[in-house]
Amino acid sequence: MKSAEIRQLSTEELARKLKTLEEDFFKTRLQKHTGQLSNTAQLGNVRKDIARLKTEMNARLAAGPVVQE
Repeated sequence: MKSAEIRQLSTEELARKLKTLEEDFFKTRLQKHTGQLSNTAQLGNVRKDIARLKTEMNARLAAGPVVQE
């Protein structure tokens, strides 16, 4: 997932996507430890996507609430 794609998502979509990726990360880790994961690079990719989402969410929180007039 690219940073430009992440910036276009709404805050609710970011939260949903983050929850989904965290579940995928758990499942991927479980597959790795049981020896079922054939593409070990997938673990790093999911972890980096989670970091990108969290970075964008923190940036939005630091910017403060959006005031609409």
